[in-house]
Amino acid sequence: MSTMASDSDLSNIPPSTATRTRYYAGIDIGGTNIKLGILDDLGNRIAYRSIPTQQEGGPAAAAERSAKAISEMASEARISEIRRVGLATPGPMDLQSGMLICPGNLPAWHNTPIRDLFSKATGVPVTYANDANAAAWGEYWRGAGAEYASMVMLTLGTGVGGGIVLNEQLVEGQHSCGAEIGHIIIDASDDAPINSLGIRGSLEGYCGAYGVVGQAERLLEDKSVETSLRAKAAAGDLTPKVVAIEADAGDAAALSIVMNTAKLLAIGVVTCAHMVDPNSVVIGGGLNFGGAGTPLGDKFIEEVRAQTRCRLIPTLRDKLHIDFALLGGDAGFTGAAGLARRDDRQAG
Repeated sequence: MSTMASDSDLSNIPPSTATRTRYYAGIDIGGTNIKLGILDDLGNRIAYRSIPTQQEGGPAAAAERSAKAISEMASEARISEIRRVGLATPGPMDLQSGMLICPGNLPAWHNTPIRDLFSKATGVPVTYANDANAAAWGEYWRGAGAEYASMVMLTLGTGVGGGIVLNEQLVEGQHSCGAEIGHIIIDASDDAPINSLGIRGSLEGYCGAYGVVGQAERLLEDKSVETSLRAKAAAGDLTPKVVAIEADAGDAAALSIVMNTAKLLAIGVVTCAHMVDPNSVVIGGGLNFGGAGTPLGDKFIEEVRAQTRCRLIPTLRDKLHIDFALLGGDAGFTGAAGLARRDDRQAG
């Protein structure tokens, strides 16, 4: 379709000087904000905007506001045609039918035909994806995995998300649950932590934000441990960020939590590596202990690499690349636009 529909009509916009360039929009829906971007066929970001989700207003209103924002961005960039839109939301979902089922951070959006709502609002076809999978595609297309044929991404935040790309194919699964890496079981103990879905002993239960806090709380049960985290916990200020700050400041107990998180994360990485044999594993999300180029972030990623390498079969030990993601918060809408591009190119 050459234009977006009704109040998002682009037909009167002067054509782009690069008339043969194809443009795609990516929409990444979160509980607080919706991130929107327009990218060209090479993955260059042409425009970006963030608008409030206002989830209580419902998905139809959000679709209309998103379409309006894309139309405005396209007009400002003198783009006359958005070929296709990519839409990323949290799950659970049914990708085949385009249904958003029951996302925890969007209670007013349960059981919504989300793909059709956004297609109607924008007037163009919509490619629908899980937000973690979209972020993985973004890193694969334009980020840390761009030089590899296959990549696994783990996203560390409140929980642990994942995405798998194998030989240019995104693994979405038969039931829209492909690459739910956070729910890999790494501890079969009867007293292992329970994750957000009530599953005991998962990677998320240890390495998600509440999992890291849980590690700290269990450490503080030993009254002999001397740590600045004890005062933070007493003040109700025990968070992964606080753990990172105290570790960076030299607190040995806090640093042990960071290193243990790296070790536990490595178990998940090893499982993925042995299962699908990717070229690269990328670690993304906000819970990166400072990320690349920081003393603590570098210690964290080096520990992930070391703990992974010693557990891999010999054939893979020197072949698996592990690094931080590059796109940060842009990965979701970038990947959504990239998936729209993929489907547009496949359509011919």
